Amino acid sequence: MKTTFFRNPVFTRLWTYLNEDRPLPQILVGPRQVGKTTLARQIEARWKGPVIYQTTERASLPNPDWIELHWKKARETSRPGKETLLILDEAQKIPGWSEVVKMMVDEDRHEDRRRPVILLGSSSLLVQKGLRESMTGRFELHRVPHWSFGECRKVFGLSLEDYLIFGGYPANIPYRADPERWTQRMRDGVIETVLGRDLLMMNPVDKPVLLRRLFGAACAHPAEVVSYTKILGQLQERGNTETLTHYLDLLSAAFLTAPLHKWSGEWLRQRASSPKIILRDNALVTAMTGNMGGDPAWRGRLAENAVGAALVALAESRGGEVFYWRERDLEVDFVVKIGPKIWAVEVKSGPWKPPLQGLHIFLSRNNGVRGVVIGPPSPGAPFENLSLEDFLSSPEKLLDI
Repeated sequence: MKTTFFRNPVFTRLWTYLNEDRPLPQILVGPRQVGKTTLARQIEARWKGPVIYQTTERASLPNPDWIELHWKKARETSRPGKETLLILDEAQKIPGWSEVVKMMVDEDRHEDRRRPVILLGSSSLLVQKGLRESMTGRFELHRVPHWSFGECRKVFGLSLEDYLIFGGYPANIPYRADPERWTQRMRDGVIETVLGRDLLMMNPVDKPVLLRRLFGAACAHPAEVVSYTKILGQLQERGNTETLTHYLDLLSAAFLTAPLHKWSGEWLRQRASSPKIILRDNALVTAMTGNMGGDPAWRGRLAENAVGAALVALAESRGGEVFYWRERDLEVDFVVKIGPKIWAVEVKSGPWKPPLQGLHIFLSRNNGVRGVVIGPPSPGAPFENLSLEDFLSSPEKLLDI
């Protein structure tokens, strides 16, 4: 990965906020191995004062005192105009981390100290729990997503077809010429680390085997709507739908999956629907299934999953949400709601023929919704059109429709 590559706008926003007169703690949350630490190190390289970087990965027995110790060191080494930047990696794994951070922030406010702090985390569940409990009004959150196709093409020269297979984990992309090595690195460095360690720290997992098999089943059926009953039958495990729902929420909190609910005017009905499971990055699908072939149907699933993952990241960055819609044999791949705007999105990996009845009917029932087809152009079709390459290069183009 080119060390000179900066992931904007996250870098620019983070740098701006840290240099304000009274900066709040800046929290970076996102998947493992997508560049959170690199981003923090790039901030460190430009910082004019001292920097303290510490990670719980190297701490033998991290406890709340560990945070207080390094926070106080940052105070001691700070000078007016050259304040010490404190970077704490994976601090959210420490029980009671948010209470200590709150105490230190309040002390700095009381003493009118300027304290620039960056906290990095790869578990949204642990981070969000701490923020809700103690940190209201005392932080700013930055989501660092998987790398987009546009970023991978710019830095690695990745083709669209390679992106659909190898996804957006930058540390592993250089190994794609050796599929066996690439797969092993993905499984050991990302998947096993999350399933075997991170997830077990988030919440008690009574059936870790069921959790692993659920993730494997999701990877085998990317961007598909699967009923909980069918999943349990395929897994051949004892369990119930509440357990599966909980485990899907854990997988989502660890940035592995994004379960989408069915679009409905009633929120409770949305939550009760069978989920459409999106893998947050296609690399997870390929690493788990080993399927790097050119089968058109599988390529279509990968294309739909990549679009779904990009839409989820786009919606999350703007406080929105993504759904799907299905009624009997009619369907719309994705329904994106951001603020007052709604888009109905169909994904076509190959030539498509109008009229796309599901999309037509959905639009006729929902006034003001914008219909979009992502795929090859179809002259004369009554929908907006973006090519798969254009959309994945810059998902923000959807917002202009």
